[in-house]
Amino acid sequence: MLASLTALPTVSLAPGPTPIEEIPRFRAAIGCVPRLLVKRDDAIGFAFGGNKVRKLRFVAADALAQGADTLITAGGVQSNHARATAAAAAKLGLHCILVANGAPPDPPTGNALLGRFLGAEARYVQSREDRVPAMEAAAGALRRVGRRPYVIPIGASTPLGAAAFVHAVFEMLDQIEPPDVIVHSTSSGGTQAGIVAGCALAGVRTRVIGVSADEPAESLASDIRRILDGLGPLLGFETRKFADARVEIDDDFVGPGYGISTPESRGAIEILARTEAIFLDPTYTAKAMAGLMAHARGGTFSGAGTVLFWHTGGQVALFA
Repeated sequence: MLASLTALPTVSLAPGPTPIEEIPRFRAAIGCVPRLLVKRDDAIGFAFGGNKVRKLRFVAADALAQGADTLITAGGVQSNHARATAAAAAKLGLHCILVANGAPPDPPTGNALLGRFLGAEARYVQSREDRVPAMEAAAGALRRVGRRPYVIPIGASTPLGAAAFVHAVFEMLDQIEPPDVIVHSTSSGGTQAGIVAGCALAGVRTRVIGVSADEPAESLASDIRRILDGLGPLLGFETRKFADARVEIDDDFVGPGYGISTPESRGAIEILARTEAIFLDPTYTAKAMAGLMAHARGGTFSGAGTVLFWHTGGQVALFA
């Protein structure tokens, strides 16, 4: 493990590594030739888990170090990141403001309901473009009355948030030999930036495929490159440390848009549940698994010995 990585402060939200499991019945059902594993970040034992908990261990520690009394973030009405941020705030004794684009659910369900239970203050805006100005306005209003807000960008997809997945790669490599391919859901870019950087720093040649949940590949790749440029100096390297790292994004499974299921994503949910009793969420991981299934059937993994699906959580959305 890198000394610069272990030196970054964290808060204790979820102990221990997440399990890695073989899923042979699913593998047989989809006709996948390589060995197929799943990294179970859905099993993180804090606030219904998911990849955002990893990021918040680092980001919330920075908020505490800066003396923050309020966490402010944004997402969709059923945002997993918003739910995890509200949970971290409750655990650490902080106030939380969540800016959500869309109409407030009546009655609240899924992540919106959990945010309410956790005591978060929800504010609703019309569009995704309205979220950042609303966060900045909320932070400004708090500062004017002497409060100390800490604004967390959407998905905690910052270099510091990405550092959590550099750490996660080293965790994975303590559990298994390097897989030939990692497939995961990608949206705001922090998770993929961290996995790509972690593989580069560990010296493994694992191919990392991010399956987009919403953004076009070109736009998302630009976001990931920006995060990678900030991650280098955070870990004690030059800005362009990861300039040659491959950023591979598959945006063929977005379908009609963010949070809208497709026949392929619904099929992925059903097959994995019926063969392995593992649940995917309809917004992120189901589309990523649909991508993995298509790649397996299309021969993309030809020559690979092991493929790992990184399950980033989000099953609460099944109850929205």
